Amino acid sequence: MTAFFGPVLAVFARIVIAFSVMFLMPLAWAWQLDAPALRNIWLRSLGLTLVVGLILMLLTKNHRRELAVRDGFLLVNLVWLVLPALSAVPLLLAIDGLSWTDAYFEAMSALTATGATVLSGLDALPVSVNVWRCFLQLVGGLGIMLLVVAVLPLLGLGGVQLYKAETPGPMKDARLTPRVAETARGLWVIYFAFSAACMVAYRWAGMSWADAFMHMCSTMGLGGFSSHDASFGYWNSPLIEAVAIVFMTLSGISFARYFIVWRARSLRSLWRDLEVRAYLLVLLMAVMVVALVLAVNGGQATGMQDLRAAAFHVVSLATTTGYASQDFTLWPVFAPVLMLSLGCYVSCAGSTGGGIKMVRMILLFKRAHRELVRAVHPNVVNPITLGRNVIPVSVMASVVAFMLIYVATTIGLTMLLLLSGLDIVSAFSAIVGTLNNIGLAMGVVGPSANFGVLTDFQTWVCTVAMWMGRLELLAVMVLFVPQFWRR
Repeated sequence: MTAFFGPVLAVFARIVIAFSVMFLMPLAWAWQLDAPALRNIWLRSLGLTLVVGLILMLLTKNHRRELAVRDGFLLVNLVWLVLPALSAVPLLLAIDGLSWTDAYFEAMSALTATGATVLSGLDALPVSVNVWRCFLQLVGGLGIMLLVVAVLPLLGLGGVQLYKAETPGPMKDARLTPRVAETARGLWVIYFAFSAACMVAYRWAGMSWADAFMHMCSTMGLGGFSSHDASFGYWNSPLIEAVAIVFMTLSGISFARYFIVWRARSLRSLWRDLEVRAYLLVLLMAVMVVALVLAVNGGQATGMQDLRAAAFHVVSLATTTGYASQDFTLWPVFAPVLMLSLGCYVSCAGSTGGGIKMVRMILLFKRAHRELVRAVHPNVVNPITLGRNVIPVSVMASVVAFMLIYVATTIGLTMLLLLSGLDIVSAFSAIVGTLNNIGLAMGVVGPSANFGVLTDFQTWVCTVAMWMGRLELLAVMVLFVPQFWRR
């Protein structure tokens, strides 16, 4: 048993130690803007995390080897289950009356960049607490493990298996550079460059530096946390919403594609990407449709306000960000249902968004088209292609398996919420919102409320949904296959 878990825990110990550094961010804000008691909370949380990492490192100092594929999956799941627990500690200490269930849910929502919250009175929270919630979304958005892959080679530890387990999308063997660590570092450079531009743009549009930083974190991570209960309704600013729309749209595109554009010094490869074209086309069409629905039903005062509301909320939900400037559940029911459904698949693979990913939907449509053609012409040779590349059978099998598990998981978790007494609209939309890392839902957990109304059991069901959704189901479900645990 030690031989099996030891090497995984040895790497995990170093991840925990590295994660302890993250507490310096809220500590810096608390040092400037919060009471001394808050500084002590962040120092104690940092110390606890560091001690946990050091103890694990001492216990596993003789268990170092190259990680196998199985180790990679085990480590990724361990990271996304334990780090939220460590992240929840300061929330538990800083927020009066917060239960462990709600603290863990909030931390899981932050690290998975879901944006579902159980908290109210955000405007009155200490600045450092809101900074921590939002900063976790920046870290978790592109994937903690992607950062780890960039660092592990420096520790003499392999990272290929981690990269495959963590990378969103069906084609996990594609690399941008010969070395996976170089790829990871390149993606983070692009990510932080966009983040800096986003923060400056928010400040220019009228936010304070603190709000600009926090909303940059939750925009680039497509997480949707805000420092205000009214979210973007707090400002009611077309300019701030326009900045959000631009950077949410950019974050919904694969950062790997930006890396290629940067290396080629040309935007040509961006437009040639079928997934990117489909993503932008679906967003544009959805905005037009929702704006038309609002105009016909008198949703806003003017046509321009219809377009503004439609553009902001369509992009927010479709990219799985989860910002809101008003209660869209009061619109004609077609609009919120359409927007939630878009969040299930619109984001590109390799982006910070959640859900099925646009590339999987494209492949499924191509597979369905091929089967229809074969029904008419049984002997025709009609391989499935994406651009100029023929998609391997193994990739298509993975996509089909993912969709089967996705549908079964959605139904199963929804039934659990129904069994607990939640109504059908709230139950189904809560699972859609958490499993796809959208963060917003309908019914009793709609934009005018939050997930704090749920019972502990319902909250844990949604927490599991966020965890599974962030790791795209297969990385979680593989742990339940008996063959995974056999040597």
